[in-house]
Amino acid sequence: MKKFITVVSLLILSFHGNSQTVGLIQHDAQSLDNGYILFAPVGATTTYLIDKCGKLAKTWPSNYRPGQSVYLLPDGTLLRTGNANNATFNAGGKGGIIEKIDWDGHVVWTYQVSDATKCQHHDVKALPNGNVLIIAWESKTNTEAIAAGRNPAQVSNQLWSEQILEVQPVGTNGGNVVWEWHLWDHLVQDFDDAKPNYGTVATNPQLINLNYNANANQSDWIHLNSIDYNATLDQIVVSSHNMSEIWIIDHSTTTAEAATHAGGNSGKGGDILYRWGNPTAYDMGTNSNRHFYGQHNARWIESGYPFENQIMVYNNGNGRQGGNYTTVEIINPPVDGYNYSNTLPYLPTTTSWIYNDGNPNNYYAQNISGAQQLPNGNVLMCNGPAGTFTEVTNSGETVWKYISPINGMGIISQNSPANQNLVFRCTYYPYDYAGFSGHSITSGDIIENQNDVSATCELTSGLVTINPDFNVSIFPNPSSDFMAVQLQGLLTEKVDVKLFDQSGKMLKETSIQPGSTLCYLDTQTLYSGTYLVTYFISGRLVGSDQVVLVK
Repeated sequence: MKKFITVVSLLILSFHGNSQTVGLIQHDAQSLDNGYILFAPVGATTTYLIDKCGKLAKTWPSNYRPGQSVYLLPDGTLLRTGNANNATFNAGGKGGIIEKIDWDGHVVWTYQVSDATKCQHHDVKALPNGNVLIIAWESKTNTEAIAAGRNPAQVSNQLWSEQILEVQPVGTNGGNVVWEWHLWDHLVQDFDDAKPNYGTVATNPQLINLNYNANANQSDWIHLNSIDYNATLDQIVVSSHNMSEIWIIDHSTTTAEAATHAGGNSGKGGDILYRWGNPTAYDMGTNSNRHFYGQHNARWIESGYPFENQIMVYNNGNGRQGGNYTTVEIINPPVDGYNYSNTLPYLPTTTSWIYNDGNPNNYYAQNISGAQQLPNGNVLMCNGPAGTFTEVTNSGETVWKYISPINGMGIISQNSPANQNLVFRCTYYPYDYAGFSGHSITSGDIIENQNDVSATCELTSGLVTINPDFNVSIFPNPSSDFMAVQLQGLLTEKVDVKLFDQSGKMLKETSIQPGSTLCYLDTQTLYSGTYLVTYFISGRLVGSDQVVLVK
């Protein structure tokens, strides 16, 4: 077991009203879900971790500007995309480089998906087994597009399709593609009955209409901008900006099955299991039942949170009927096992929760951006073009606001305009997140030159020293259907035991009660792979162990 000393920071004061232009603008200490915020400014090569007082807790250097997402993994490494400046795929969100950077800032793995035929863009997702899901553009010539049934009048010299690659990291700069999915295998078109993929669009919602949103002046046809994974369902959700839809895909298929219309847990191969946001994309309904407008960041909400296992989406609202304004929405797909409702348009008809409904003047982000539900039910939002992070309660009350003080020129001085301080997305991590285990975190100075609000937001730091006699053993390890967690000696405090996968999702929890030394974790339903067992006393992380499951 790893032993460590960590710093726990508590917000104890709040302040309202100020004239700040960057950094901390507002915080209401009693309403916040305290923790750290991770973000990678679009114009910079450094990734930042700040506390809720806007004070810098940690940075990670890189040689690349982001391309675009960044995540802190449960093992303490940073999973970061980088912009490789691909000359062929020259569009917003381009990346091409995926890196893992350790806690000390050393690049421990690099993988490139960037050449004349393909390019990683926007987002990646770490899987529980340690592999990485990557979305990438895939170039098709206009000859290939026309041969597949694209209207010749609505195709440029190139047409960019999409692919999803699952890469198993190898060494420091290698990887094996162990699974892949290609959009080009799942098309329908009603333009030319002499070409492949011909059919009725409205009766084939599991396929993508090759001629929807066709434009002779635009190669970037689909523009996926996020990817997330549900380990319980073994499914993937992606967000298509240009279709204004989210799609769910079966990941349980083999690569061969993913290229067909059969196989996997769903029996539908790589076809679309579920889609939502814009029924006109599959010839169902009109704009009156359209919900999404250039949305970003579709993600499943974690188990144990309000609205657990539903999907949160940042609906940018660019081109929305009635005016441009942004909403954050939660939808509850009618999933039963691996089957979704066949009712068309796909259900539900309304969202489970919505922020900023019908208020075009209150909140708007034209592009990029994202949202995340927090453990206490609050929602953290990133207005990407404005570089502004806002936390709101379930009722929509703003309790925290921070404006990134970083642009491509460097640090923005206080009281200077916050120009070009774009941030693709920000992510919250609680104090007890597994990735902080074994590391000391001390909040230091603010990033900008001065901030009156941060100055009043005092931090009390308490060093928590773990008893040197506190030892834990896990057996068997490797495990299969269960594992036992045993203390070496009695404690008078309860020890909470939590099991996380490599994406940071908590899968199991139990506890060792005072006066006892043993507890068990049932792992029958989990997949083979490496997991993290963490230990907490009075809500404070006191150690962790890696375990391996072999099925």
